[in-house]
Amino acid sequence: MKHYWSAERLGVALAILAALGFSFKAIFVKLAYAAAPVDPVTLLSLRMVFSLPAFLWIGFVSSRAAPPLTRRDWGMLVALGLLGYYGASLFDFIGLRYITAGLERLILFTYPTLTILITVLFMGKTLHRREVVSLLLSYAGIGLAFAHDLQVAGEMATVLVGAAFIFASSLSYAFYLAGSGPMIQRLGSARFTALAMLVSTAATQLHFFIAQPFSALIQPLPIYACGAAMALFSTVLPVFMQSAAIRRIGSAKAVLIGTLGPVLTIFFGWWLLGEPLSLYQMAGAVLVLSGVWLVSRR
Repeated sequence: MKHYWSAERLGVALAILAALGFSFKAIFVKLAYAAAPVDPVTLLSLRMVFSLPAFLWIGFVSSRAAPPLTRRDWGMLVALGLLGYYGASLFDFIGLRYITAGLERLILFTYPTLTILITVLFMGKTLHRREVVSLLLSYAGIGLAFAHDLQVAGEMATVLVGAAFIFASSLSYAFYLAGSGPMIQRLGSARFTALAMLVSTAATQLHFFIAQPFSALIQPLPIYACGAAMALFSTVLPVFMQSAAIRRIGSAKAVLIGTLGPVLTIFFGWWLLGEPLSLYQMAGAVLVLSGVWLVSRR
């Protein structure tokens, strides 16, 4: 019993730390944009380059004694790598130029409900009443947070553009999650995550070299600091802390604890970035988190 509770507490602690790390990504991006006129592709390139050594090592270690990948495995890895930390991250970084970090995190947190819709539309899953209520709660909450950002920005077109990019990011990540389940069962969590991240890194660097001159990598020190902090604290560590938490407490509890993320982002956006708080935003956060909680219950 004592061992069970220690494993349970460690899992909860890891899930909280993972939520904290993920929630800080938007803060690091906003701090980078405030520090210097860096473009989203360059900033994403720096994040992935700084993350690369960790995922190279994990991919190597987890693949040493594993069976070789089939052509279908490689095809799925490429597709999911393009959807996950390349496509989803790129849309996210672009959208953060237009909206607050708090609204960004709330829109991103629609990915559990979007994943359910994808499984209903493409994988034959049945949509239950609880999931319909979850969808309604989540999107009502985003509507309230959207109204808050509209009041702050004063320009509907700007908020609409930013929200559209963040929603595209959430949709891309939902497709990644829907497709990753069978691959994780086949390859294992560490091997799949590392290899998918390597695909994302390769796609990001190819995009950078097509879209930007090599001299764009020459940036002020604060940009390098934000990129390195994103890589360590909002990419490598939370990815594996979340996997370790799921192993100890299960995916349902880990997802529920992860709902701390939007609240943490709203708080740190107010504290570190000076983003205003309003009742609209807080009520929106409550509705979104209620929707995620409802859909994550057993």
